[in-house]
Amino acid sequence: MAGIAIDGPAGAGKSTIAKKVAKELDFVYVDTGALYRAIAHYLVTNKIDIEKDEVLSKACEEITVAIEYENSVQQVYLNGENVTPYLRTEETGNMASKSSAKAPVRAALLDLQRDMAKQYNVVMDGRDIGTNVLPDAEVKIYLTASSKERAGRRYKELVEKGEKSDFDRIEADIIERDERDMNRAIAPLKQAEDAVLVDSSDMGIDEVVDTILSIVRDRIQ
Repeated sequence: MAGIAIDGPAGAGKSTIAKKVAKELDFVYVDTGALYRAIAHYLVTNKIDIEKDEVLSKACEEITVAIEYENSVQQVYLNGENVTPYLRTEETGNMASKSSAKAPVRAALLDLQRDMAKQYNVVMDGRDIGTNVLPDAEVKIYLTASSKERAGRRYKELVEKGEKSDFDRIEADIIERDERDMNRAIAPLKQAEDAVLVDSSDMGIDEVVDTILSIVRDRIQ
């Protein structure tokens, strides 16, 4: 089985790019961020205090997260319920960033992610795929963009959904999340030594996809 790891900060376009790369290669796309968001959704809806280790550990023991593919589209199930529609809220995203730094949360998902990479050719995106989850991945990409560019993409996405948005607040949240992700004690966000840096600030989606496919084909095809 072959593994492609795409890491990078929030809003860099990892999910969008990884899906397209997986489709082109006929690989399975694994959105690890969605898995963490599923746990975050549980923590938010059940008002779990993640700063209390014992409470958080107990909560994680009660959580079962699974991925299924329906019409080739990834669906995330939390304790048997399809929670995919609830995973992209700002509240859930912020909780995912905070809770993903906690050992019980990371332990709950690590084996699931690694097992998928043993069963399928995968494209997996996240914060620590190349450095921690799949350290032996055949191809590692570190996908990034400036905070202003990432904020602009998120602002446009929210406006198109008809939601009121504040660009400066979005960028501030992104910068704060970067700081948190890069400085957490467990599996911080960083570029793996053998990862190829791809800065998408001035690139379109198709250009980024083509760049990554070229890298992949040079290494494993």
